[in-house]
Amino acid sequence: SYGQIFFYTAFGHAILTICLIFRYATSKGYWTDPYVQYFVRSVGERKAPEINRGYYARVQGMNHLLDAFLRKTKCDCQIVNLGAGLDTTFWRLKDENLMPRKYFEVDFPMIAARKIHNIKTKPPLSKPLIETHSTDSLLLDGHSLDSDRYCIIGADLRDIPGLDDKLKKFHLNPELPTLFLSECVLVYMTPDQSSKLVNWASVTFHTAMFVNYEQVNMLDRFGQVMIENLQRRQCNLAGVEVCQSLESQKERFLKTGWENADALDMMTVYSVIPQDDVARIERLEFLDEKELLQQLLQHYSICWATKDKLKLGTYGLEYCHKVYF
Repeated sequence: SYGQIFFYTAFGHAILTICLIFRYATSKGYWTDPYVQYFVRSVGERKAPEINRGYYARVQGMNHLLDAFLRKTKCDCQIVNLGAGLDTTFWRLKDENLMPRKYFEVDFPMIAARKIHNIKTKPPLSKPLIETHSTDSLLLDGHSLDSDRYCIIGADLRDIPGLDDKLKKFHLNPELPTLFLSECVLVYMTPDQSSKLVNWASVTFHTAMFVNYEQVNMLDRFGQVMIENLQRRQCNLAGVEVCQSLESQKERFLKTGWENADALDMMTVYSVIPQDDVARIERLEFLDEKELLQQLLQHYSICWATKDKLKLGTYGLEYCHKVYF
């Protein structure tokens, strides 16, 4: 339908915008990502310093929980990146010798197809895949790629039976500790749709963690301006009512079978990132509007929920000065 095409197009535009920001921020030295250049060639126009610092906090925060889960499980686990877009985490984990048993990515078929095309045509992307694969042939078609350690699946996250079937086809194991990642994905779904997705994850996996990055505190004036700006760019946040507060973010998980849930706004995350590295990135560009950065960071959050049948202590993966590494 026209509505579906419009939704896919708006979502695809958002993914490309994020990738352009990642490309610019890494070119300035906020963090290192040697692989993003193979998805977005041009560094593009200058991005505001507060945007770059916000993305820096996002990358550091998400990577902290991801890496902590891998270490906690001694990499005997699987990762499912929901709405992965052009994310490069698989290649980072391979470089750092932090590979899970298998890394899955799910996104709309048209976005999966673009990523697969990039991998097929860029040896720096395809070579690590081949190195982690034990046979001569990879399963590769227009909307899916499957190797021993890495899998891309074209699917609609709102279609739970279809998603479940495709993940089973590519050997997602419900008995393994599983980490789900989503970044500004659930907010594009209605609250009912996102609840069904996180409920499916909690019912299917007995030892799991779900890490979600998205907007928060959207009821105040700054939040309303954010919504209006996104609407002008044809981005409708169908799930924005769950983004009212940290409590509403946690409630989505606690009401759908998750045992524990916690959440922090990104201003708090920014304050517990190792401060020597924060000082380094703050020297990269002059920031005149520090209050704007604070407001921006207060309107994004990381929420993480856990189920821990194997008693790994996943509920202890929390942000504080003592455990941040």
